[in-house]
Amino acid sequence: MKTNQIVNRSSASRWVTWSAFAVLLIIAPKIFHQGASLSLLSQIGTLMIFGLSFNMLLGQGGMLSFGHAVYSGLGAFFAIHAMNLAADGSFSIPVTLIPLVGGIAGMFFGVLFGYVTTKKSGTTFSMITLGMVELVFASSLMFPKFFGGEGGISTNRVIGKAFFGITYGPQIEVYYLIAFWLFICTIAMFAFTHTPLGRMINAVRDNPERAEFIGYDTQWVRYLTLILSAFFAGIAGGLSAINFEIVTAENVSAIRSGAVLLFSFIGGIGYFFGPLIGAVVGVFLTVMLSDFTKAWQLYLGIFFILIVMYAPGGLAGIWVANYRMVKFGKLRQIWPSLWKMILSGLLIFSGLVLSIEMLYRRSLGLDQGPEVTLFGIAFNCLANSSWLIAGALCLAGIGIFSVSRAAFTSVWNSAVSEIESAILKGYE
Repeated sequence: MKTNQIVNRSSASRWVTWSAFAVLLIIAPKIFHQGASLSLLSQIGTLMIFGLSFNMLLGQGGMLSFGHAVYSGLGAFFAIHAMNLAADGSFSIPVTLIPLVGGIAGMFFGVLFGYVTTKKSGTTFSMITLGMVELVFASSLMFPKFFGGEGGISTNRVIGKAFFGITYGPQIEVYYLIAFWLFICTIAMFAFTHTPLGRMINAVRDNPERAEFIGYDTQWVRYLTLILSAFFAGIAGGLSAINFEIVTAENVSAIRSGAVLLFSFIGGIGYFFGPLIGAVVGVFLTVMLSDFTKAWQLYLGIFFILIVMYAPGGLAGIWVANYRMVKFGKLRQIWPSLWKMILSGLLIFSGLVLSIEMLYRRSLGLDQGPEVTLFGIAFNCLANSSWLIAGALCLAGIGIFSVSRAAFTSVWNSAVSEIESAILKGYE
C-alpha cells in the first residue's frame, strides 16, 4: 500500500515538474527582457540540449568523450547548408524543421565514427574521441568549400513566406523555437533513461563484466547510445546555426567539446537535470561575466576545481542534498553549523575576488586608473590598506571554516543517517 502511494506521489510530482518546466520556458522572456537577455536565453537553451546529449554518454554511460562537438558541429554545418539551399529554392524545408537536418547529420556521423570510438571504453575511448575531434577540426580547414575556411558559412534564417506571421527574424521567435525543441528533446532524453537501452547503459557503466556475463554486447550498447546522443547533439547544432546564422570551424573544435564537459560537470553529471543547471552557469561565466572582468577564465577554472574537490555531484548534487534536508525537517538541526560555513565561504569569496581584481588592474589596467570598484566600494590597487583588507577577509573566512568544519561534518552526517533511516521505514 505504501509503495503504491509513493509511486502515485512520484507520478504527480513528475507532472508538476514538467508543467513547471514548460511554464518557465514560456515566461522566461517576460522576466528577462532587457538588453541582450533574449540572445543569452537562446544560447542557454541550445547549450542545455547539447549538455543533456553529452550527459547520455558521460553521466548515464560512463563514457568520457572529448569530441562530442564533432556531432553538434557537423550537424550545424549541414543545417546551415540546408538553410542556404532552401533560400535558393533548391531544397524545400521550413526553418522550424532545420534542427532535424542537424539531428540526422549528427546521427549519421554517430553511426560512422561511433563504431570506431566505442570499440574501446575508459581512457582509450576518451583518447580516440580526442583524436577524432582534432581530425575533423583539421578537415574543416582543408575543405573550405563545405566548411567555409576560417570565415565559416553564413546564412539568413528568414526564408520563404511567413507561417502564421512567424518569420524567425525577431529574436523572440528564435527563442521560442529553441524552447520548443528544448522541451521536446528533454522529454525524449528523459524517456530514454527509462528504456531497456537506457537501463543497460547504466549497467555497462557500473559493471561491464556482469553485463557481458548475462549476454549483452557492451560495445553495441555503447554504440547505440552514442548514436542517439549524436542525434540530439546535432539538433543543438542546428538550433545554433539558426540562432547565430553562422557556423565556423570552432563549432567542431576540442574547445567546444571541453566546454560542454566543463559545464556538464559543474551542473552535475550524476543527475539528469545537472546539465540544465550547468548550461545556465556556463553562459553566465563565459558570456555575462566576461563583460565585467578580464579574469573570467580564472574564476571559471577556480570554480571548476572547487566543484571537483568539494562537490563532485555538481550544483545539482548540492541542491538535492539541501532539498532533502528541508524536506525531512533537518534544516533547523544543521543550520547553527551551516550558516558559519556559508559565512566563511562568503568571506573567502570576497577576499579572493578583491585580490584578483586588484592584481589584474595593477598588472594590466593601470591606464584606467588604480581604483577598483567592488561591492559598491572603491579600492585602490596601489594602496597597502586595500591588500590588507583582502587578506583579512580571506584569513577570517579560512579561520571560521577551519573551526566550524568538524562540527558541520558531524551534524550533517548525523542528519543524513536519520534521513536514510526514515526512508527505509517508509518502504517497510
